[in-house]
Amino acid sequence: MKKEVVVEGPSVAEALDAALEELGVQQDSVDYEILNSESGNSAGPPDGSTKFRLRVALTRGFLAEVASQSRGENDGDYREGDPNFVGHTEPPVLSEEELDRVADQAVRILRELLDSFKLVAEIEEYEGDEGEIILDVVGQDLGILIGRHGRCLDAIQVLVAAATSKSLGFRYPVVVDVEGYRNRTRAKIEAVAERAAERAIRSREDVKLRPMTGYERRTVHFALRDNPRVVTLSEGEEPFRAVVVKPV
Repeated sequence: MKKEVVVEGPSVAEALDAALEELGVQQDSVDYEILNSESGNSAGPPDGSTKFRLRVALTRGFLAEVASQSRGENDGDYREGDPNFVGHTEPPVLSEEELDRVADQAVRILRELLDSFKLVAEIEEYEGDEGEIILDVVGQDLGILIGRHGRCLDAIQVLVAAATSKSLGFRYPVVVDVEGYRNRTRAKIEAVAERAAERAIRSREDVKLRPMTGYERRTVHFALRDNPRVVTLSEGEEPFRAVVVKPV
């Protein structure tokens, strides 16, 4: 089993995903280092032109983990431990003091990242429907933090969640948003998912959705997970990976 890989990608999130795919482990099993980037920031420009080079290595405590573990029906979109996904597993029960510690650490890390962008913005903190901590960045001219189809925001999400987990020594779901972008996107994607399920049930045929980011795909999976008349799975390779809604 490989213990270390060096990978490239148009964003930190996609490069890290490629490394996890090659190593066959989850994100909490690795440490990574950004070796270089043309833009000098972790999320990259919204046009996706930057190439990021990462060195990703298995942590000592996970060197014995089996690399070829099964991904299951959803082919990785439901990976347990993925900080981008909220709702697949119940958050751990923490005391108020521990929750404050998680939030304070996540805010500090996100603030440092915003400072690197030289952006003036506020961070609003609140609890999500699934118990996750949501950090919403509000201010002026924050489009660079979102990027095309939210890919820059996805990269920031991965960095903040991973850095928070590593610094605290345990994982708790932290979601980064910008001006409520994720909340608006989630509502739209959930509506798309429900309509696709209705079409699949009515036509008795598979319904393939447009290519989506990992966050959007997970939103579809979660929105339809309790619908007994359909199942969902993901097909294709990034950036054309899409959810297929199948009637039961």
